[in-house]
Amino acid sequence: MNNLKLSLRTICLSGFLLCVGLMAAALYFQYVQHLEPCPLCIVQRWFVIAVGLVLLICALHNPRVWGQRLYGLFTALFAGLGAAVAARHVWIQNLPSDQQPGCGFDLDTMLQSFPLLKTATLVWAGTSDCATVTWRFLGLSMAGWMLVVFAGFIVLGFVLVFLKGSSRNL
Repeated sequence: MNNLKLSLRTICLSGFLLCVGLMAAALYFQYVQHLEPCPLCIVQRWFVIAVGLVLLICALHNPRVWGQRLYGLFTALFAGLGAAVAARHVWIQNLPSDQQPGCGFDLDTMLQSFPLLKTATLVWAGTSDCATVTWRFLGLSMAGWMLVVFAGFIVLGFVLVFLKGSSRNL
């Protein structure tokens, strides 16, 4: 059997397309299924977009080893931050009902009404909307699936960091 060698461009473009698919799914759930995203969901979307942009730039640039490592670090960084938000979201969803956060403002209102640091603190605290699970697949909520996806992107980032490309093939 032949050795399958995937190019850096192919891997990064595939990761970017996965991010596009995730954003398309998020918009489908929001605008077709009428599931309004909570503040933590919106922040997770930002990190999906950030990971996707890093991977798109990497695919277009097709860097040598040091550039590959740099893009890998940024992929792992943004995916790690997204995983932290998703983990916090899963934690809030699994709190007993008497310990779940109360109602809060939506993200737009927070950004208009409070300084950025206060808004970040409020988003991190979550709201009752963040505790509500309206969709599950194979036992995981959307936040649970995003945690899995971000973990996969962290692995991809470290693969880009630690594997040396041979003629820019992995």
